[in-house]
Amino acid sequence: MTKASDLFVAALEAERVQYVFGIPGEENLDLLESLRNSTIRLVLTRHEQAAGFMAATYGRITGKAGVCLSTLGPGATNLVTAAAYAQLGAMPMLMITGQKPIKSSRQGHFQIVDVVDAMRPLTKYTRQIVSADAIPARVREAFRRAEEERPGATHLELPQDIAGDETSSKLIPASFSRRPVADEKALERATEAIVAARHPLLMIGAGANRKTTARQLRALVDKLGIPFFTTQMGKGVIDELHPLWLGNAALSDHDFVHRAIDAADCIVNIGHDVIEKPPFFMREGRRTVIHVNYEGAEVDAVYFPQIEVVGDIAHTVWQLGERVTPQTHWNFAFFDRVREALLSNLRERADDDRFPLVPQRLVAEVRAAMDARDVVCLDNGLYKLWFARCYRCREPNTLLLDNALATMGAGLPSAIAARIVCPDRKVLAVCGDGGFMMNSQELETAVRLGLDLTVLVLRDDAYGMIKWKQAHERYPSFGMDLGNPDFVEYARSYGARGHRPRSADEFAPLLRQALDTPGIDLIEVPIDYSDDDRLLNEEIPRLSAALA
Repeated sequence: MTKASDLFVAALEAERVQYVFGIPGEENLDLLESLRNSTIRLVLTRHEQAAGFMAATYGRITGKAGVCLSTLGPGATNLVTAAAYAQLGAMPMLMITGQKPIKSSRQGHFQIVDVVDAMRPLTKYTRQIVSADAIPARVREAFRRAEEERPGATHLELPQDIAGDETSSKLIPASFSRRPVADEKALERATEAIVAARHPLLMIGAGANRKTTARQLRALVDKLGIPFFTTQMGKGVIDELHPLWLGNAALSDHDFVHRAIDAADCIVNIGHDVIEKPPFFMREGRRTVIHVNYEGAEVDAVYFPQIEVVGDIAHTVWQLGERVTPQTHWNFAFFDRVREALLSNLRERADDDRFPLVPQRLVAEVRAAMDARDVVCLDNGLYKLWFARCYRCREPNTLLLDNALATMGAGLPSAIAARIVCPDRKVLAVCGDGGFMMNSQELETAVRLGLDLTVLVLRDDAYGMIKWKQAHERYPSFGMDLGNPDFVEYARSYGARGHRPRSADEFAPLLRQALDTPGIDLIEVPIDYSDDDRLLNEEIPRLSAALA
């Protein structure tokens, strides 16, 4: 006979779990003791939401479900935003929550909420474990669901009395499984459409951000010479210094890349996910759109592809590469002009001396300081558009931004998880002052863990993204301005180092020093978004529209 909590942890070990992020409570004490005697490391955080962000990021980078832990009631409800973050962002994650004893009750309804039902619309799978004998099946199914395409969040509730029970159940090993491949006729239709096109274009989305897919896509682009662009969460699948890169759909319309989209007569959408903001708007009769993904297209008012190739993406890309050859009638001359105009635009303001820093200078300095494999983790704010547009990724998952739930507060926890997963790379968190303060307490976690991490806090003393939208709608500024602590002293109070540049030229040396020095460094960077409404809503649309 085995104690149920020991069996539960053994099941986690069988799934190759290395870390559990979270905050245990009274109802988790049996599980906590079992973890203490296991190979799994408990990463104690200061807030359950942050633990969920860390677990989701672990899943995003590794492809294996990250695991987070909370107690019942308020601890469990604090995981709700992280559940949505993982579910919308297709990040494999398992949440484990405690619960009062279910076979007897001594405290009435104290702290009890129906967490399983609360998690149902936000997860792929959620169950209360009502018997110790059910643990092997429940844990195996939670991991299978979390990791199979499309990945996402799962949840198991382990009541206190069930965790202390005895059981003779044995673990259930993972089965051998391969993803289905695309239908032959679908591949033929896609091949015919690409060959017949005059101006084909590749779009790379979030679903393509897998290691084998990245290799196959690079081979396809190199063989066929078809230009490509990415969605925000598809950045880095192919090296963005590639000569056929046409940019990123950071804006929904009216950017340079959208001129190429307008000119394309066949767009191959590889890994498109309607969770992301539309990278372009479909209009009836304008072009053939080919949907390449693990599952069929979810029909939307702006996305209704004519051809669907459903199956393992990497295999589909390989098959297209085998079937399609470069065509003499393909014409990419206009795409070349778009690329030249885009690259010229991206260079503008990259050396702007104004202080507070303009976003373009900030992105350029960060790009110069980070190596190809180093990881930048973004929180959510106006700066995200500039990083998506201007930060040219060299490898997959080196710019971790969220264009699905797009929640604030995830930047620092995500960077902590990235540093744990990637100890041989530099990791930089980039947060606005609003987003940083939502989970700034995790600085203590980073210091306690002895991590090497740099945090940029972009200070504009406002919720800058919404202030920008407010200005664009011609509303007066209202309700968006903040007060802030002295971030330098704030960092030092946690045992980290705090810095503040006094000019634009001081920023780059300070950033490099922080990245090269072991430990936690926070740099408070004043940021100036005052030009952004004009640039993003007037100048870029005007310049791109002038292309002919």
